[in-house]
Amino acid sequence: MGLDVVQLTRDIVAINSVSQRSNKEVSDLLEDTLKDCDFEVERLEYLDENGEQKVSLVGKKGEGSDGFGLFSHSDTVPGLEGEWDPFDPVIQDGRLFGRGSCDMKGPLAATIAAGAQVNAADLKKPLFVVIAADEEVGGFGARQVAEESEFFNAERPKHGVIAEPTRLTPVYAHKGGGRVLVTARGRAAHTSTDKGVSANFLIAPFLAEMAELAQLFKTDESFMNKEFNPPTNGFNMVLDDGGCRPNVAAAKTVCTLSFRPMPNDRSDDVIAMITETAEKYGLEASSNKGTPFYVSPDAEIVQAGLKATGAAKAGTVPFGTDAHAFKHHLDLVILGPGDIVQAHTVGEWIDIAQLSEAVGVYGQMIEQFCM
Repeated sequence: MGLDVVQLTRDIVAINSVSQRSNKEVSDLLEDTLKDCDFEVERLEYLDENGEQKVSLVGKKGEGSDGFGLFSHSDTVPGLEGEWDPFDPVIQDGRLFGRGSCDMKGPLAATIAAGAQVNAADLKKPLFVVIAADEEVGGFGARQVAEESEFFNAERPKHGVIAEPTRLTPVYAHKGGGRVLVTARGRAAHTSTDKGVSANFLIAPFLAEMAELAQLFKTDESFMNKEFNPPTNGFNMVLDDGGCRPNVAAAKTVCTLSFRPMPNDRSDDVIAMITETAEKYGLEASSNKGTPFYVSPDAEIVQAGLKATGAAKAGTVPFGTDAHAFKHHLDLVILGPGDIVQAHTVGEWIDIAQLSEAVGVYGQMIEQFCM
């Protein structure tokens, strides 16, 4: 069955599936499309923390083991409707404009279009098309697929592609995400009484040391990885005192420190240094870290991506993907049409020629791993 990748992209861009809403409507359309393309479809659902219904889909065509998977997500960042019409897909000058056209409804459509071209009878190994919920807000949908999908776990693919936008350059590594929350607790009181204890003053010495750490992380190469551009960890800090008014001592101030872990970059030392400094000043600290993604540039899946695209060499990217949920189950490469520079912007777009080219690239990889 042939499938118009541009039309499918337009159809799903036109459905508002920002992460703060339910993605049921777009998932219903995608499920019907997969079934029309002769995929068996498994549907996984959950309610997010706001009670919104979320849906992930696992499409499977063919039987056996050691197959191939194409992975994407159906949610998007907010549309910013006040600045443009994000859900009215427009084609102009060879580009398709609309929220999610690049990240990643265009790449998603390309994975389905590639799978639609394949007859199940011709497959020696199964083909999977996985469409997860909530990649933009923590990746719970992908984790649910990895942990609960009967299709995925019964005949787990051996190789796969995360179809995030990379301008069709195979990517073998991306950064993770780390966060440390540091809390100072004071005592609220009107400043006229002089009986308050400002949490902002309590946390101030700690903040001064964080400014010094920021400079260290930007200059000490032991905290870097030269395979990435930029090679630094993107260390950042934001503060929240609950919007305390100027005439009241802040009762609580929370400092959120974030950074992007890379392979072999002393990420654990970063967390330890922040935590030890917080404890020195009697502050509360908690942390979490999402590990980066890495596969050898010589891996079969990366080499297959190079062959299919004709790219000279594989690269790295500074953003994260759902690879974190699947990387322990199969060998992956990040590879998709579109430029991440366009993602999440007003006027987001994808190049139509590259979108169509991606269908052929994925088709070649399906042939190599499944036929």
